[in-house]
Amino acid sequence: MGGNARTTNFLKECLADGLIKLLETKPIEKITIPEIAQISRVGRTTYFRNFSSKNELITFKLICLWERWAESHNMKDHRRYSVKNAPEFYAFNFANRELLSLIYKRGLQTAIYDAFYSVMAPYDSVDPVECYYIRFYSYALFGLLDEWIKRDFFESAEEMTEIFERMQLMS
Repeated sequence: MGGNARTTNFLKECLADGLIKLLETKPIEKITIPEIAQISRVGRTTYFRNFSSKNELITFKLICLWERWAESHNMKDHRRYSVKNAPEFYAFNFANRELLSLIYKRGLQTAIYDAFYSVMAPYDSVDPVECYYIRFYSYALFGLLDEWIKRDFFESAEEMTEIFERMQLMS
């Protein structure tokens, strides 16, 4: 098929959407690549050309959602997590809470972490301090989100931002 990057990303996202739809009714272990291809109306070769696991589909979808969120909210520095973009981060996750809860229900939490790390480390750094810093923040960020999801998003996005800011003062 060999289309351009925009077409390829569209087809990849269709595959991810198909997987998510199937996850609503069955565990990931019971979902086959032909099922994903059929429900998404995308050829299986697109999956095999672009992904090595079903988790990668979920990670890809989360990254796409974040990129669109950042663009629609005019975020200048959306490839790093900081105190400045904490409100947007929590608002994004709250807006996607149904998807995140489904991901957790199906035991695919690592896909969420992989998406965070991919967003926070968009390039390979040779500076060890920067590598450790990015890894530290991605794990910390995932830890906060993990607890929030497990608490069924009990706190609002604004309350999570306040909690994060209070934690910053404690360190």
